Formats: sequence, structure tokens, C-alpha cells
Amino acid sequence: MTSLSSRLPLRCWAEIDLAALERNLKSIRASLPAHMRYVAVVKADAYGHGLHHAAARLMHAGADLFAVANLSEAASIRELGSGWPILLLSPLLPEEDRYVVDLGLAATVSSIQEVRRLAEAARQAGRNVDIHLKVDTGTGRLGVWHPDTQSVYQAIVSEPAVRLAGIFTHFASSDDDPIFTAEQRRRFLAALDRCTGLDRHTLFIHADNSGGLESIETAGPFNAVRVGLLQFGVSPRPGSLLGSVRTEPVFSFRTRVGLVKRLPAGATVSYGRTHTLRRDSVLAVLCAGYADGLSRAASNRGQVLIQGRRCPILGRVTMDQTIVDVTDVPSVQAGDEAVLVGRQLGGEITLAEFSQGADTIPWEALTAITKRVPRLYRTPLGL
Repeated sequence: MTSLSSRLPLRCWAEIDLAALERNLKSIRASLPAHMRYVAVVKADAYGHGLHHAAARLMHAGADLFAVANLSEAASIRELGSGWPILLLSPLLPEEDRYVVDLGLAATVSSIQEVRRLAEAARQAGRNVDIHLKVDTGTGRLGVWHPDTQSVYQAIVSEPAVRLAGIFTHFASSDDDPIFTAEQRRRFLAALDRCTGLDRHTLFIHADNSGGLESIETAGPFNAVRVGLLQFGVSPRPGSLLGSVRTEPVFSFRTRVGLVKRLPAGATVSYGRTHTLRRDSVLAVLCAGYADGLSRAASNRGQVLIQGRRCPILGRVTMDQTIVDVTDVPSVQAGDEAVLVGRQLGGEITLAEFSQGADTIPWEALTAITKRVPRLYRTPLGL
């Protein structure tokens, strides 16, 4: 039995094109060397796209490994099936160690203490545990500092209950500083050389992410790439095609007009009287605000599409409603669709533009779209 809320008319919603997601994975994979394995990063509810649906489609498309932020996300993927390895990218709380073993996950480790903790949890469970060793080459967050890699590596290989499944680093500025990225790559390769006896053929060795695909090395030890934002059709660097990789948008964000009204020139609009009309105007009140994920920073600067035409936001974005100017759009009515991100009748507002209008980045813009906004999956498996 469906709930009453699921049968009500939609006021604000996101549409997710799962077929586009699958095509993107295949396009990205086709641009990579044949030996490269595909690590699908699906943390933060698959960047706001919905973890269950996105992960299921990526499984169908052939992802080799899933990377998530925490145990809850990993458990959600485990509910879909046991055939895919899952990497936890964040540090573990001590009381979480046993769940990593129970669920058959791979943990990220940065220290000898974490190795010993996980080894003890594995021994108590009578099982082995997989880990990926992270090397800090300049991000300053997780990872063993690169000159000290050998000490943690030796702790790993000395623990019978621990299996090294991967080794990786994170490029802090892959989208805007190629010189420092090259230095990070050099530090990582030197750290690998310090790990004597390292089996480079069976491990996941990964450093590049969506922002670093242009500079990915086709030779050397790297055999996996972590892909997050790009698989959802969003370039980490707007305007860049990232070499031969061409993807298409998976996500769109839409709302509806709740009210149309006329106001004379000189009237003020929204809280704080933050906009004064310069002409007699027709205004549309949209059924979306910052409680849905339309940032207050878009006040008096963002735009939406109605009937395929751009309409400026007037005044402040409020919690549940936003005012736009539709004076130049004929016959707008209550119930009409307004596009915040996406295409409509030849017009388009990209996620990059939406993010810039909100004074943020695409990663934050996607993950800030709230649970109040239902996700509609328009393409079933197999299409």
C-alpha cells in the first residue's frame, strides 16, 4: 500500500536519469587504459542522487569497487548484494571495527594503532580483514605522512589477520594546481618504493579522481581510478571536457509555480525589502526555498527556467518560497514547472551555474538538496 504523501502532487523534486549514469560509467571506462579498475565513489547518498538506486545501476554497469564515507553507507550497499568490495574512506571509531569485519568491508588506515585495532577485531571474529593504506602526500587530512609509509606498511604485513587490499593517496588540488599534483604523485611513488615486497599486481593502487583524469598515468603502478562527481555528468572543472571523457547530466532539480501576481513599479519584494521593482511586474512565487536546497546566496542573483526562458530571482530566497520575475514570459500560471537545474524547451541551467549562483561548489550544491525533495528515477534498469 502506498502512503498518502507519495500520492500527493509534487511541489519540488529532483529527477535522476539512471540510464545516463550507466552511459557515463561506460564512457569514462572507455577513456581509461584497459587495466584500470573503476572505483565508484558514492558517499553522501551518492552525491544526493540516492545511494540504493545509483549503486544498483553502477553494479549493473560494471563498477569494480564502491567507496563510501561511513558504515551506514556501506551497509546500504551490502543490502544490494555481497559481490562487490566496499572501501570506507573515513577513519573508524574504535567501536566500529568489528562491523567492518562482520560486513566484509575494507577499511582505510593511516596509523599502526588502527592496524592493530582491526587485527584484534578480526582475530576475535575468526576472520581476516581487508585494509587500504592511505598515504598523506600533502592533503594533511587522513593518511600516514609519506616519508613514514614503510612503518605502517610493515605493521600491516606482520599481522596475519590483516590483508592489504590497496594503497592510495588523495590529490588536494587536482582540479586547479597541476604542479603540486605532480609533486604529490612523485611523493606517492617514492612511498610505494619504500614498501619492500609490495605486490603491485593484486592491490588496488589509486590516486586519481574525477579532477585528475586528464593527467592520469597510463604506465606505472596505478591500476584504479576513483570516480565521483564525473560519473554523475558534472565536471569538477566547469568548461573542461577532461580529455576524451564526455558525460551527460544525470540530475535535474525542478519546482512549480504556486502563485502569479502583479505588483507596480516601486513595490518592494521579500524579507528585508531586498528588491525594489523598477517597472510594473508579473511575479511568480515558486514552491521551493532554502529548506529544499536552493541557497539563500542565490538571492537577487540566481535564475530559473520557466517555459524555457530565464527568469531572475528577486529578493531573498526564503525557507519555502522564492520569487522570480516572469514579466517577459507570457501566460505563466500556477502549477507551471520551473527548472532550477536542468533543461527545458531548449534552455538549460547547468549544475555549475546553479552552484556559482549560490556561491558554492557542485559537491555541496548536490548534497545540500534536502530530504524534503523526492528523487524520481525516470529510467528503469535495462533501458
